[in-house]
Amino acid sequence: MYSAYPYCFRSPFTPIWAISTIEAIEMMKEAVQGERNDELFYDSLIKLAPNENQVKIIEGIRNDEREHNKMFRQMYTDLTGQQIMESNNEKTEPVESYRMGLQKAFQGELAAVEKYRRIWFGLPQGIYKDTLWGIIIDEQKHADKYNNLLIYNISR
Repeated sequence: MYSAYPYCFRSPFTPIWAISTIEAIEMMKEAVQGERNDELFYDSLIKLAPNENQVKIIEGIRNDEREHNKMFRQMYTDLTGQQIMESNNEKTEPVESYRMGLQKAFQGELAAVEKYRRIWFGLPQGIYKDTLWGIIIDEQKHADKYNNLLIYNISR
């Protein structure tokens, strides 16, 4: 039978992803631009989609990215008292092909999950952490959808 090691004798555990709240807030500011770039990229990808069903899937993902942008902006403002200024230096990378665009989108969504997980560890308990958890789940869902589109289009 196992016995519990008394809490008072345990060494403090710090996850490898742990960052400070200040770092998390700065990463949130970067996430706003990332979500905007994703939105613009998905607009380009939509134009290459071969059918209406795939257009609707990508439009849904793009619309989620718009909402994530708004949520990150609101959280940043709530936590700092400052607003993130609009940036006019969005860079839309050309989409070489629909399949390559799907692959890039898939990889980008997975990278967002990793980045947002780090931010999550730096936020205080409460609504902001809960909101970011919802965004992380959305990003994972987006990766799943892009993976599905990739498999569908590779088999054709």
